Amino acid sequence: MTLATATTLRAQLEEARRRSDQIFGLLAPGALYDRAVDERHRFLFYLGHLEAFDWNLLCKHAMAMPPFQASFDQLFAFGIDPDASGLPTDGPGDWPTEEEVQSYCSRVRGTVDRILDQAPEQLVHVAIEHRLMHAETLAYLLHNMPLDRMIPHEAPTGGSPETAADNRWCVVRAGVASLGMERGSGFGWDNEFPLTRVSVPEFAIAKYKVSNGDYLRFVMDGGTPSHFWRYDDGDWKLRTMFAEIALPLDWPVYVTQAQARDYAAWSGGRLATEAQYHRAAEGAPESACGNVDFRGWDPVSVQADAEGDSHWGVSQLVGNGWEWTRDLFRPFPGFEPFEFYPGYSANFFDEDHYVMKGGSPRTAEKMLRRSFRNWFRDDYKYVFATFRCVDE
Repeated sequence: MTLATATTLRAQLEEARRRSDQIFGLLAPGALYDRAVDERHRFLFYLGHLEAFDWNLLCKHAMAMPPFQASFDQLFAFGIDPDASGLPTDGPGDWPTEEEVQSYCSRVRGTVDRILDQAPEQLVHVAIEHRLMHAETLAYLLHNMPLDRMIPHEAPTGGSPETAADNRWCVVRAGVASLGMERGSGFGWDNEFPLTRVSVPEFAIAKYKVSNGDYLRFVMDGGTPSHFWRYDDGDWKLRTMFAEIALPLDWPVYVTQAQARDYAAWSGGRLATEAQYHRAAEGAPESACGNVDFRGWDPVSVQADAEGDSHWGVSQLVGNGWEWTRDLFRPFPGFEPFEFYPGYSANFFDEDHYVMKGGSPRTAEKMLRRSFRNWFRDDYKYVFATFRCVDE
């Protein structure tokens, strides 16, 4: 890679490290051994995983360097994504000490820094974006920690006690949606290739994401509350990252794909397809405007950032919460897995994960390209995921 490219990627890696270190720095002493949610590892695993991933990819795979602690390279190699039938059962005592893991991490970082400029450019992009993904998903875990297991932090004052304005329909004319990207046009993950064009009939889509106020009406009619809500003595509360506050009715609701699907059916609509999202997003900026790129820990009003509206008048298609689609996560025709990471996408083409688009407050700008695809199970309740309805 050129000197300029190497300098840019080195700076991006440093920034990504700063973001992941920030999460671990918010844990109270001893909390690295906590498991924040049943479906995921203890925080200590992720502390080791980020560096083990970089070692295994850049030092071992790309540079053929011999291991200095092979047992940790393997122990911290892969995360988990179990369903309810396969939840982890390990205890804190099954893991190495924090000092051992920190020593391993420090040595890996030093080694990676020495060889970074000689590593293949594509793999350095992978290492950076992998870490940024975890900087976001670790925030999901942190959001579920008891407040006394976190370092105190400034909390939001809350949004409006009034719900957002009427969520009018925006008409999107029939046309062609361009999904993915052309090979050779820049870095992307394997599931982003190749460029795929889909004809989309005319449809209408809600201008705003579904707000807490909108969703509350569904809950009052028997719908399932958001995981982040709590009913307390006649009032609904919202667990933000660092406090519990009165439910802000103008913020977007964070729900599972199944809850979003149920709301859409209740309201007489449907969730958008991935292609419909792309059509609706035409003309909207892909840059980090609005509540994205680590600018906040919590949502803002669904009516904020009107300057980011799309050509069709649809608001906030980037940031303030990923948007669920109704599409299963599947490969585009002509998909080719990464040779160096064959299971990155292919392991999740299982008819059990759904595509999300857009980005949350904790999504890095580097991953705001329109082709980027995120995915989770339809019952995963911890992700910062919103939705809006379409009328076909």
